[in-house]
Amino acid sequence: MTVTSVLKGCVAAAGLALTAGAAFADYPEKPVNFIVPWPPGDLEDVLTRMIAEDFQEEYGVAAAVVNKPGGGGGPFPGAIEVANAPADGYTVGSFVIGVPVMGHQIDIPPLTPAKFDPLGIFLTYPFVIATSGDAPYSSMEELAAHAQDNDVVLGHFGDVLTPTQVTKAYAKSAGFEWGADAAFDALDCNTLASGDADVINTTLQLILPCLDDVKVLVSITDQRIPLVPDAPAIGELNPDLDIALWNGLFVTKDTPQDVRDKIIAVAKETVMSDRAQAVAAETGALVYWQTADESAARVANDIETMARISETLE
Repeated sequence: MTVTSVLKGCVAAAGLALTAGAAFADYPEKPVNFIVPWPPGDLEDVLTRMIAEDFQEEYGVAAAVVNKPGGGGGPFPGAIEVANAPADGYTVGSFVIGVPVMGHQIDIPPLTPAKFDPLGIFLTYPFVIATSGDAPYSSMEELAAHAQDNDVVLGHFGDVLTPTQVTKAYAKSAGFEWGADAAFDALDCNTLASGDADVINTTLQLILPCLDDVKVLVSITDQRIPLVPDAPAIGELNPDLDIALWNGLFVTKDTPQDVRDKIIAVAKETVMSDRAQAVAAETGALVYWQTADESAARVANDIETMARISETLE
């Protein structure tokens, strides 16, 4: 081999290294989509839009939230799009617990946990079990005793959703059955006032207008909600049911770490900002930043918890 050929080889290798380095250093160099597999307007959508706005401002490329509704029970087409996207950071999923924890368990094969890595979990929905102010029970224990001899109708957003599963598992563990249950499109003050359901499993923000006229019996969160501090979290009543409906950012496996770091840097700053914390204060949501490692451990733990709940409900 001649000196000239060696030099050419070195130059070529250096060029490849520089090209590869530039490719990573240039991220993002084209529009980034944050996929929300739900309709616009809910908490995860509001907060993800804040993240996208800050991402665009920080890096100078277009960043948009793309809503791809697919129903509360699947098939989550937006999540499947993320699962099938290149591992380059240009398609980021904003997912509730049901996607990485339950998706593969309800016969959606692309949504296996091995397909995704969390960047961070940033939201716990303020799900609660509530009843009317004149109900003859003021706690879950009193509800359990009342339901022994009386039919109590439960309203929820869908049987497959984590809060509904937890609510039904609690009833079974407490030794009572719901007289009936049904899924509703809306669960708010009117649902209780009209008598369509005796107890509702809903988000706190939907009953804030009538909070003085209802009783919040428990929160299906992993810590108490500041707006209703006297209501225990579900784990306080039954540690086996200690789980919450959360939302986080996810990317496909093999996404480069430096790309992940750029997304994380913006998202963490956004959710801890005054405007994001104002959403928490107004709605009862818990808004925070949980690291990638902590989020991965939480996903693994929640898979085990949901497996126990599923066994309880069999």
